[in-house]
Amino acid sequence: MTESKETNGLKQGTLNILNGIGLGVIAALVPAAILGQLMKALLGVAPAFAQTVINITTFTQSLLAAMAGFCAAYLFQMNMIQMCSVAAAAMIGSGAVTFKNGLIMVAGTGDVINIGLTITLAILLIKLIGNKLASYTTILLPIIVLVVGGGVGLLILPYVKTVTTFIGMIVMAFTKLQPLLMGVLIGMSFAAMIVSPISSVGIAVAIGLTGVASGAANLGITGAAYTLGIMSYSVNGMGTTLAHFIGTPKIQMANMLEKPKLFVPVLLSSALSGLLAAVFNLQGTPNSAGFGFSGLIGPLAAYAKMTPGWGSIILLTVLYVVYPVALGFFMRWLFIDRLSFAQAEDLRLEV
Repeated sequence: MTESKETNGLKQGTLNILNGIGLGVIAALVPAAILGQLMKALLGVAPAFAQTVINITTFTQSLLAAMAGFCAAYLFQMNMIQMCSVAAAAMIGSGAVTFKNGLIMVAGTGDVINIGLTITLAILLIKLIGNKLASYTTILLPIIVLVVGGGVGLLILPYVKTVTTFIGMIVMAFTKLQPLLMGVLIGMSFAAMIVSPISSVGIAVAIGLTGVASGAANLGITGAAYTLGIMSYSVNGMGTTLAHFIGTPKIQMANMLEKPKLFVPVLLSSALSGLLAAVFNLQGTPNSAGFGFSGLIGPLAAYAKMTPGWGSIILLTVLYVVYPVALGFFMRWLFIDRLSFAQAEDLRLEV
């Protein structure tokens, strides 16, 4: 009985952390994904306003760790001091904050794997301390969690990054394969990364993913995002459904890791999408790969590599909207309605 309670407690704790990261991703990344390209288009019309919005949303992305830590601590029903302590430790351990020559610089979202590990350590510290500090809790708890939790997170960051490097080496090996097979494997790889703690954008930049491989990464993520959104629209509502592809499908990370069978329709969609990228010679750059449809970064990067005109626009509309929508409904019919392999409830998000 005790072992069962411990197992359930561990499972729920893990889900709380993963869901916290997922909610942090929504709050931190979706504003930039929705407004980024729109504001860039307005730079010539209202430069001051557009640049201010770009600056605000770009900085907000760097707060992903703090938001994820706060959300995770909230799901553990912690008090305000505890939540703030976890958020601060996560920010330090994320790698988004760097210290050099007396200067503090904030850039990027940080390493999501290390964010999760730092949040876990901070929460364990708080649970271990409990009420032992008595009336000194307000003073000492933030110090202990920040210095110990955030400090350890900072120390293990270089080692955690080796995981990202290793994954990048595997993905790079795929780019040397026959184009069609490469498209399939790249599409599947990046779809798997986008719904995991691994940064798809970070991998793409680290290995310099370009050309058709970049296009396959974006279209693979797009196929996965539409499939997850459409398979779950009946339980998540329109706004959350749109967040899957306008924002990021990483919001489904906790559900995916809790129910690994959900990877089957996702990887099938991404394989077919990556294949089409190779067939139509869809391209991109290292900086655009890993975004999918988010912020229109994938389609716009592909268009920049194509012959300008309505033919290219129509092709991109088909590949990034019409086709993935049809694919998503097919996957819903096949895996939910026909085979009962999964349920829409499996993908419910509590936002």
